[in-house]
Amino acid sequence: MNNFADWVNQYGFPIVAAVGLGYFIYYIWVWATTKVKPVISAAMGDLIALVDRIRMLDNDMIRLNSKLSMVLEHQSKIDKKRREELEEIVARYQSKSESFNSTGK
Repeated sequence: MNNFADWVNQYGFPIVAAVGLGYFIYYIWVWATTKVKPVISAAMGDLIALVDRIRMLDNDMIRLNSKLSMVLEHQSKIDKKRREELEEIVARYQSKSESFNSTGK
């Protein structure tokens, strides 16, 4: 504490405060570039991989929905026994998601 008082007495408070703030900014910059930036880069890579997987799943859901819509459209053209069997299969594997309606309606 005695050194701080000597520095303030010799250079003035604004100069000592500016040097202290400069060191603080340097310390934060070094910490951010050595510790935080690699973690953010790794998280960004994981995020990109997850977005790609979601896009693939979305494409699969669109394709399955179109197939199911085609089956439901042609459902009325088949005999009654086959229609009941098909309705049972559709009910068993129907999506339970509220945001995705797999019935095509």
